[in-house]
Amino acid sequence: MNSKESIKYELNKLGTDAKDISDILKGKITDKSFKIEYQKWYTKAIGLVSFLAPDRASEFKSYYEIDPKRKSLSWGTWVIQDYVKGVAPILNGFDSAEQAGSCLFNQHSLLQSLNSRIDGVLANAELSIYAEIKDAELSSCNQLIKISPRAAGALAGVVLEGYLQKVAENHNVVIKKKSPTVADLNDPLKKEDIYDIPTWRKVSYLADIRNLCSHKKDDEPTKEQVRELIDGVNWVTKNVF
Repeated sequence: MNSKESIKYELNKLGTDAKDISDILKGKITDKSFKIEYQKWYTKAIGLVSFLAPDRASEFKSYYEIDPKRKSLSWGTWVIQDYVKGVAPILNGFDSAEQAGSCLFNQHSLLQSLNSRIDGVLANAELSIYAEIKDAELSSCNQLIKISPRAAGALAGVVLEGYLQKVAENHNVVIKKKSPTVADLNDPLKKEDIYDIPTWRKVSYLADIRNLCSHKKDDEPTKEQVRELIDGVNWVTKNVF
C-alpha cells in the first residue's frame, strides 16, 4: 500500500476498533478490558490526529485528558481519564460508561472527518521533502557561482522550474506543455490563485534572469543577478506550497 492507502486503512481500522470499544462499555463485549483496548486505540489515534490535523489535536485530547485547571467535577469537565481512574461526580443520573461512550463518539467523529485532509497533508509533506532536496542543489549553486555565474544561474533555474512543476501537480493545475518553462508555469499558477500577483511578478523576474543564464547572449549575467536568482528560488521553495 502507498502512504495514502495506508492512512485511509488506519483510519477505517480505528473506526472499527472504536465501535468495538464502545460495545465493551455497553457490556456487549465482556472478554476484553476497556482500559487496555482504549489506551491502545488512543495511542494510535492521537498520533494520526497530530499528523493530519495538529490544529485539532488539543480538542481530541480534551475528551480524554483531565484539564489541569479543572476546579470541579461535573458533566462538562468529566473525561475518559476519570473513567479509567474510577472517578465520577456525585450527580443524579450520571452514568460513567454512558459518558465515556459519548466522549469516545466525539473522538471517533473527529477522527473520521480527517479523511478529507489526507491528500493535502501528504502533498505538503512531499513538497517539504522536495524543497529540502532543492536546498542542497541551491547550495551547489552558491559554490558554482564562484566558477561560472552562468552555470550557477542555469542550475538555479532548473530548481525553480522543477519546484513550480511540483506545486502545479499538487494543486492539479493543468499545464499544457509537456516540458514547461518557468513562464509556462507562472501564469497558470497565478490564474488558479496558488499565489498572488507580487509573487507572480517575482517569479517573472527570476525567469528573466534564468533565461539570461540559460541562453547564449552577448550579455553575461552578473554575479549579483545570479545571487538574486538563487535567493529568489530559495524564497519560492520556502513560501510557495
